[in-house]
Amino acid sequence: MLFAALAAHSSFEESLMNPKPVLAVSLLAAITVCLAALRADEQKPAPKEPWKPEDIIYGESAGQFRISPDGKWAVWVKSSGNKEKDTRVSNLFLASLTENREIPLTRGADNNSQPRWSPNAETIAFLSSRARPQPKPDTAPMQIWLINPRGGEPWPLTELARAPQHLEWLDNDTLIYSAEEDPALYEQEVKRKKDDSNVVDDADHAPPVRLYKIGVKDGKITRLTMNTDWIDGWSVSRNGKYAVASHQRSLHYEFDQKVPPVVFLHDLSNGTEKQIFTEGRIRPFGYDWAPDGSGFYAAAPFSTDPRFLTAFILLLYHYDVASGKVTQVPLDWENGLGSGLESSPDGFVASLAAGSRLGHARYIAEKSANGWSWHRHALEGEHARNMQGFSLSEDGKTIVYQYSTASKLPQWYRAQLDGTKIVNPVQITKLNEGLINGRAYAKTEVIRWKGSQDEEVEGILYYPTNYEPGKKYPLITAVHGGPAGADLDDWSDSWAYPVNLLTQRGAFVLRPNYHGSGNYGLKWVESICCGKYYDLETPDINMGVDYLISKGLADPDRIATLGWSNGSILSVSLITTYPARYKAASVGAGDVEWISDWGNVDFGQSFDAYYFGKSPLEDPELYIRKSPFFKMDKVQAPVLIFHGTADRNVPPAQSWSFFRALQYYGKPVKFVVFPGEPHGPRKLSHQMRKVEEEVAWFDKYFFKAEKPSNEALKEGSPIDAAFRTKNLARSDGRYGVAFTPKVKGAKPALIPELVKRGELEIGRFEVTRAQFAEFEKSYKIDSGTENHPANGVTLDQAKSYAAWLSKLTGETWRVPNDGEISGYDKHDGENTLDYWAGYTLNPDDAARLAKKLAELRGTAPLLKPVGSFTGQGKEDEELIFDLGGNVGEWVLTRDGKGKVIGGSADCPADPKANCSPAPAYIGFRVVRGASKQPPAK
Repeated sequence: MLFAALAAHSSFEESLMNPKPVLAVSLLAAITVCLAALRADEQKPAPKEPWKPEDIIYGESAGQFRISPDGKWAVWVKSSGNKEKDTRVSNLFLASLTENREIPLTRGADNNSQPRWSPNAETIAFLSSRARPQPKPDTAPMQIWLINPRGGEPWPLTELARAPQHLEWLDNDTLIYSAEEDPALYEQEVKRKKDDSNVVDDADHAPPVRLYKIGVKDGKITRLTMNTDWIDGWSVSRNGKYAVASHQRSLHYEFDQKVPPVVFLHDLSNGTEKQIFTEGRIRPFGYDWAPDGSGFYAAAPFSTDPRFLTAFILLLYHYDVASGKVTQVPLDWENGLGSGLESSPDGFVASLAAGSRLGHARYIAEKSANGWSWHRHALEGEHARNMQGFSLSEDGKTIVYQYSTASKLPQWYRAQLDGTKIVNPVQITKLNEGLINGRAYAKTEVIRWKGSQDEEVEGILYYPTNYEPGKKYPLITAVHGGPAGADLDDWSDSWAYPVNLLTQRGAFVLRPNYHGSGNYGLKWVESICCGKYYDLETPDINMGVDYLISKGLADPDRIATLGWSNGSILSVSLITTYPARYKAASVGAGDVEWISDWGNVDFGQSFDAYYFGKSPLEDPELYIRKSPFFKMDKVQAPVLIFHGTADRNVPPAQSWSFFRALQYYGKPVKFVVFPGEPHGPRKLSHQMRKVEEEVAWFDKYFFKAEKPSNEALKEGSPIDAAFRTKNLARSDGRYGVAFTPKVKGAKPALIPELVKRGELEIGRFEVTRAQFAEFEKSYKIDSGTENHPANGVTLDQAKSYAAWLSKLTGETWRVPNDGEISGYDKHDGENTLDYWAGYTLNPDDAARLAKKLAELRGTAPLLKPVGSFTGQGKEDEELIFDLGGNVGEWVLTRDGKGKVIGGSADCPADPKANCSPAPAYIGFRVVRGASKQPPAK
């Protein structure tokens, strides 16, 4: 591949009330009501849960797909958040390309990456941080591992002092990898002295990065190169004869771009090397060899600026080994390459920069006496408009690719590549299954408006979740970084831009591709160079706001902005340039004062001198004029600031200055610092903090929906439970609602209190004895047990009670359907036998204890008043009690029959116990509303 596609108190003794014949309603009437409820409505989708920060931070992603040489399997990497390790972890998976099958190759909380098939498909090599059986001292955590794709445990191949950076196969028995050279004496002595000083750009002591080969059978390592510079990108031909590599020659090239890298073709058969790409300003990367080894393709940035390759488009070059000739591939595409390329026997397939999306094309290569030529053919298929990363089989006939939109989570698919047609796509990943149908996704569209210089600007508009045409809504501009980044019509919610958390609060979110954004061609990306930085982008974004106001979508009095990095920089520009418009801002890792930026970041000269036209040494007044720091008195918006202390892209001091300036002027401001974090927080706890702080900031200052809180109140504590249960419905000390029928002379009856769960209204408690006795007048209750659950209840009695409620209230009441209510699983903290035993019971102790229980007085002595244990419910939900204990509860199956689910006081909590509650420990709760479950056919 050319380059990667860029979550009690009760009496102990009691007796069972024997069930009596039901007098109030006949059994036939009960059955009629239940069947009517079952058939009332067609089945509807389950209610959507609101988005939570955890959904974004801990979500799954997939990548690094490699198709096996026989085209039957793809190995890939699944990444997900691990709360215990406070980071993301990754594991290897196999996906069948011929059937619906997925096989995990690795498990656990390690990082596994770069899976590579051996040429005979017998072995997969990969990099892993997993613990080795007996690691040698002073070796790196990351090593090369091997695994048999047909099964078995992986085993470590290397014990390297320096972590390998990249690996490929030379042949079935040999791997090639790059790594820093082993520590020299100088470094060993510094370590011995426990000296952690750092000499900046110390080329004399920075270990060179070289190529090595290792035998997979004997583990023998051989140096392939003896370069004294730093190899940072390379690829080996499929026949194992050549390796092409980029060699960095300067440790400060990123800063000033003065000494460029060079490219060598290494002949691995004899150890010779030849410098290539020597003519012109071509700085290639992302090498991809043709299958026959005759040559390779490489991308290279192109800019009209004579000094810097800072803002650019990507061109494509071909190198022919036999002739040594470099040819620019005519892409026939003005905007240049997009985010990926893979060679095929007849040419290559590439993604192309196409504004708010990526184009994809197949290029057919032809060789003649005059050299190579290529012809572009656009790919077609149902997913072609919204493909992101992809990988090809060796024969070019099978493709795997990612598909997503701004409103649809990513999944990977396999398909056949028939000429230019992508046919028979089949989904091969099942990522984030709990979110696919469980969340509401903002509607999105690509919009266009007139921006700076009267030129058209594109952006992605996200609609409020509750959008109603004709209404005006708050608008938040979410400004991307770069500035040469771009927001595409693909899924991109992240800790930096948690868009759906904002749209579900009722806001539009606009992600503008302002002047200087990438993916729109050379003129657009270079348009803000040479002193025009800020001048075009800031009006672009604000004119997008004007456009949405003019369309009657956005409320002009409710506009806010957020962004990270360059998105932060431009958000600060917005609140200083148009201070009356923007009512709140959240920004992270952005500059406000440019003189001190220049020398304190890794690319200060190449970025600042390019976009401002000069360095601060040449024109300090220019840098002062461009710095919003000197305009902070204009800010009216409350500002939330984030920054990591180890940021080398934007100095942390920038945010300190920003914070102090706003503090000086008495503006509402909050500054959150992430210790040890680089330009973006890596720890999941820091990412969570960022999202939670950001949402709370907008709730307080923008949505005006801040929830009252008390930092001393612990969630789940007894005092928290007291506050959450203070409004429980009671009548004369009995749980429930006193309902008076609209009939002359009718007396009030005690009926169950209901709470909402999505569209479902469900009994807060199990039906109590006092409530059940309103219906079954002969049901005897011992004094003091009115709030105990009605027990010893049959299914027919439960259904008849629901029918009585329906007749009494004029509304539909019923016994719940199986699966309609979550939380019935037995668990700790409920009235189960474990509670009474005082420890977690195993089956043998449970059986012994059951015999002892027979000595207690009463038929169900272990029952307690409803609500005696902690209820279930999220922060914004009313609590439901005893789903996992007290009495087992009747529910209806799809065929209208009943079964008992949930925990009970006479059964252990262990879900494997297969314990069925005794009849004396069976009760029920009710729900209100027609059933959404169709009857079984």
